[in-house]
Amino acid sequence: MTLPHERAPEGAAAAFAARLVALLPEIETERLRLRAPRIGDFPLYAECLGGPAARFVFDEAPARRDLWLDFVQTVSTWLLRGHGLWTVEPRAGGEPLGFALIGFEDGDHEPELGYFLRPEAEGKGYATEAARAALAHAFGPLGLPTLVSTIDHENTRSQRLAERLGGARDAAAEAAHGGRIRVYRYRRAA
Repeated sequence: MTLPHERAPEGAAAAFAARLVALLPEIETERLRLRAPRIGDFPLYAECLGGPAARFVFDEAPARRDLWLDFVQTVSTWLLRGHGLWTVEPRAGGEPLGFALIGFEDGDHEPELGYFLRPEAEGKGYATEAARAALAHAFGPLGLPTLVSTIDHENTRSQRLAERLGGARDAAAEAAHGGRIRVYRYRRAA
């Protein structure tokens, strides 16, 4: 059941939201489109982060309300920081596959590269392709000098992906997080 605050706006509010969304960067790769999130993407967000992957992101299983607040937080970074959450979908069309983001949320020490997909989209290289596109945007148009991925010690798939993307463990950043997570740092090429 969709709760009232999860429904898309109508009328003038919908038109205004569409104008804001049109300002956000859309990135196309060989197989994917990274586009601005829509309110209708929330059920997928809740599916991705409310399932087995939740153990890598949250201290305890999140309630739907917590997932909504996390979704709103990651979307709002577009207005507050100039970067945020993208919905990842097949370039040829079809249902969204998941999300990529350049985030900076509560508890983060600096901008972070994140990625998560619905389970049936995993293992096909989509996360790598979307994350590479987000990194290129961070180091290109945004001009960020560095970005990190903070990854749970048990999330070996994301650790391998961070390494494939050129991320290197950052011991000082891990210590700043009390050793609770692994931090992989990406640097803009000189």
